[in-house]
Amino acid sequence: MERVTLLAMSERELSRLEIVQRVKLKSLKQREAAELLGLTERQIKRLCKLYAEAGAAGLLSKRRGRPSNNRLPEKTIKQARQLLRSHYHDFGPTLAQEKLTIGSQFKR
Repeated sequence: MERVTLLAMSERELSRLEIVQRVKLKSLKQREAAELLGLTERQIKRLCKLYAEAGAAGLLSKRRGRPSNNRLPEKTIKQARQLLRSHYHDFGPTLAQEKLTIGSQFKR
């Protein structure tokens, strides 16, 4: 019995999958695929290789489930939340962000 694995893919990943499949079927050239996806031909070759090795799962982002590299340190987030609760509890998100930005300019 064949094992079936379900993959959760974003619209962008589904689009990549469709285009890479068309390249593999030779109904689309790598150069055209690169233009459609806004990538280089070299990146298309890399995606085709990943698809050949791992199937659709090879096209999924390897960063999925991991925190962003640009994420603020947890200490900074806690300080901001504490300030919001104590001083800016009735502010909406935009105004609170503005006040936190202004406050950080004076602490430099």
